[in-house]
Amino acid sequence: MAELATTFLTRLRETLPRHADPERAAAMGKYMRDQFPFLGIPSTPLAALQREVATGLPRPESADAAEIALGCWSFDEREYQYVACGYLRKYAKVLDEDFIGIARELIVVKPWWDTVDALAAHVVGPLVSAYPSLESVMDQWAAPGSEMWLTRTAILHQLRYQGETDADRLFRYCAAQAGHPDFFIRKAIGWALREYAKTDPGAVREFVTATELSGLSRREALKNL
Repeated sequence: MAELATTFLTRLRETLPRHADPERAAAMGKYMRDQFPFLGIPSTPLAALQREVATGLPRPESADAAEIALGCWSFDEREYQYVACGYLRKYAKVLDEDFIGIARELIVVKPWWDTVDALAAHVVGPLVSAYPSLESVMDQWAAPGSEMWLTRTAILHQLRYQGETDADRLFRYCAAQAGHPDFFIRKAIGWALREYAKTDPGAVREFVTATELSGLSRREALKNL
């Protein structure tokens, strides 16, 4: 492991447990349906601790960011994965095209909406924008029969694109997965459409009218229209 990743992860493992709050950890775990153990550190103090850990360390290369993220994913408590998501979001512009493979691993290992959504909007989204060749990867992830969390990521990866959204791609993904039985996919469809409606409400209305969506997807899509 490179020196930067080793230093960052060592500092992190020394710092976060000192701020653990068992009572809060139990509540946080319950909120996340006991999918993961927690240290009990809320998001604002966690962000401050992350800045403290990174003090004096250089800007990473893509390989450094990959090692740090994978290292955080190897630790049990969920706050370490939140740190990784925050770190990748901060340094999204240094990630190279091959990082999509690392992103895939982070999405399918220890998956839940909290990290998947952060990775979709703030890591995968910028990657696809920077490297249009990755659109073919999104097509694969969005295809019927793909792993659910990868599908959710593909549907949501354009959340921050606004006027740069490829509407045809968004609508195609939503239509392809309109009959998906899982709540998280139906919710993602509605969320992605609702977000794009801020840019082109007419197109979203037309799509929703013409497409057989679940009630959840439809309600979410039209919520602000």
